[in-house]
Amino acid sequence: METQYLKQYSPSLERDMECKLYGHAGRPVLFIPCQDGRFFDFENFHMTDVWAPWIDAGDVFVCSIDTIDSETWSSRDRDPRWRICRYEQWIRYITDEIVPFIRQMANERNGWTGYPGIMVFGASLGATHAANLYFRRPDLFDRLLALSGIYTAEYGFGSYMDDLVYRNSPVHYLANMPADHPFIELYNQKKAAVCVGQGPWELPDSTRRLKEILESKGIHAWVDFWGYDCSHDWCWWYKQVSYFVPYLLDQT
Repeated sequence: METQYLKQYSPSLERDMECKLYGHAGRPVLFIPCQDGRFFDFENFHMTDVWAPWIDAGDVFVCSIDTIDSETWSSRDRDPRWRICRYEQWIRYITDEIVPFIRQMANERNGWTGYPGIMVFGASLGATHAANLYFRRPDLFDRLLALSGIYTAEYGFGSYMDDLVYRNSPVHYLANMPADHPFIELYNQKKAAVCVGQGPWELPDSTRRLKEILESKGIHAWVDFWGYDCSHDWCWWYKQVSYFVPYLLDQT
């Protein structure tokens, strides 16, 4: 498996950021690590082994990035306005820096002049971030794989709400999306798989709420609830990746 490590200065975050690429060609996938996670978690937690058939075949290449959760969603003793502004900087780091970089790599590696879109994937809080990116920017992301996420910003910000927290809380902004919003048509041209277990350490309530909202808006997504044996853990996320990725890669 071809790999490449990169460390680059981010103007959005005003600090160096690290990432790692896995694969030589194919559809680009952006991996968001779990809470407080690092770019190397994709490899260290053996998610590379699960994705290896598609990576080695040139069906996908994966870009794994760093979170800054320790400054934002996890840092609950800090001023919430500062934290959500910092989170917005991280969102801009992804949309304004990482996405153009991935696009360029996809074109170079595949000999394309265009690209089919970027899949965004994460588990736990990584799924929260991934879903937020997909629903906020359907112009950039055309596939979503969100496993064991929580889709309300209340998880990180409690009862605090302002314009930026609202903008990053899918169950809030999607619930208020007008029926004629152009994003709804964009979502329905794409594919999303959202999954949560109902076993130890899983929190399925916000996924149920998300499913209700999506159905009420006519937004197509595969929202799946696994059994009471399905825990909030990597062993289940491996199984879910193997189950959902063929559907997400299918162009039909």
